[in-house]
Amino acid sequence: MSLRDAVRRAAGTLIHRGWGAIRAAGAISPASPGGYRFRHLGEGACLSFPVGAIFGEAWIEIGEYTLVGERVSISAGMGPGVDLGPDSIVRIGGSCSIGRGSHIVGHQSIDIGDHVFTGPYVYITDQNHVYDDPEAPIGRQWPRNKPVSIGSGSWLGTGAIILPGTRIGRQCVVAGGAVVRGEFPDHSVIAGVPARVVRRYVPGEGWLPPHLNGSRPPADGLVNGIALDAV
Repeated sequence: MSLRDAVRRAAGTLIHRGWGAIRAAGAISPASPGGYRFRHLGEGACLSFPVGAIFGEAWIEIGEYTLVGERVSISAGMGPGVDLGPDSIVRIGGSCSIGRGSHIVGHQSIDIGDHVFTGPYVYITDQNHVYDDPEAPIGRQWPRNKPVSIGSGSWLGTGAIILPGTRIGRQCVVAGGAVVRGEFPDHSVIAGVPARVVRRYVPGEGWLPPHLNGSRPPADGLVNGIALDAV
């Protein structure tokens, strides 16, 4: 090994060890100074370093053993230093995993259940801009809020967008890139733009597309005389 290669290897080792130490020191946990600003940060919870934009911690609750990935932004309210009242606004349950680069933007109520996993770059918000006045700039019109809830045990794929007023049931799958608004029952597979239910679980039957109405297709592959592959 040449001297140049030896120096490069040693430098690389030091850089990686140093970065690992910085990440460990910069992570937010219940024992770190940043952890005390949250309304609740459960035992074993961790916000990975580098963190995203975090503010309104006094109105944010994160449950036990939840892992928040790098560069995840979590906010309550329009900006730091605003009194948002007595109740929490963003609630993330226990044993969740929030993928890197995701955004959770709360103004009224975002409730994420236990054991919810997301891919990276998921966007969840309970507020949206309006365009009631066709002459006023949309960004200057006062936005509207509507609560969001995501049921326990659900999975949100990469790049999914959860819009205000959405209620997702338990044990649901949201496909990557879906734009979701509305109410969805437990055990649904949700996909598309705009999102809709493409599969649902029927006890004793398994995961079925919604047009089958909870019944397995007949042996001839026809439903009401129509071939399934034509539906």
